[in-house]
Amino acid sequence: MATDLHELLRSLRVWDPEVTELPAFDPGAAPADPLTLFTTWFGEVAAAGEREPHTMTLSTTDEQGLPDARIVMLHGADADGWSFAGHATSRKGRSLAARPYAALTFYWPVLGRQVRLRGPVAASPSAESQADLHARSTGALAAALTGRQSEVLASPEELARESEAAWERARREPDAPSPTWTLYRLRPEEAEFFQGDARRRHLRLRYRREGAAQQSGTGREDASWVRELLWP
Repeated sequence: MATDLHELLRSLRVWDPEVTELPAFDPGAAPADPLTLFTTWFGEVAAAGEREPHTMTLSTTDEQGLPDARIVMLHGADADGWSFAGHATSRKGRSLAARPYAALTFYWPVLGRQVRLRGPVAASPSAESQADLHARSTGALAAALTGRQSEVLASPEELARESEAAWERARREPDAPSPTWTLYRLRPEEAEFFQGDARRRHLRLRYRREGAAQQSGTGREDASWVRELLWP
């Protein structure tokens, strides 16, 4: 079995030119802030055919400082941070309550790109979290109403019963609240953009927040970013 796995691994290619394009990237021409570059790259990978560019790995640490990671969906990115959601009572919710600092990782193989972000995470007010939930699909609301995320499940049949009831309620009450549903925002202190290169001369551009940010007239903080290249 292990031999078969090793043989399969050796047979696989990274960035097969039949499905991957490795575009040129000039870090000297990169914008002054990571949000602008992220928005550009996100649009480019979506246009290039990346099937789920909005999925990302969320990495946290729990009360004991042990790491954990899972795939979640990006709900938005703006001056307030990169947003995602889940139940406050879930495993990730408990971890974020205990240690409100996390990392996000995007991998877009269609263009050989990665984006890594890390920084403090804040929970949005309940009204904003519920508005985020109700802007999504009926299925998303049903899943949220099913609740009990990360709890031990007795059987698939129990899940089916609870899910069916949640679907019926979601159709009947499209504004039904899910009190533990929480919209989180990660405000990056570091953001790294990785562009793969066929000759392994990969480019890594890191944005690092420097010093105290200045308060703007809008009530938001204006970021001061340092840009630097990293060895691949």
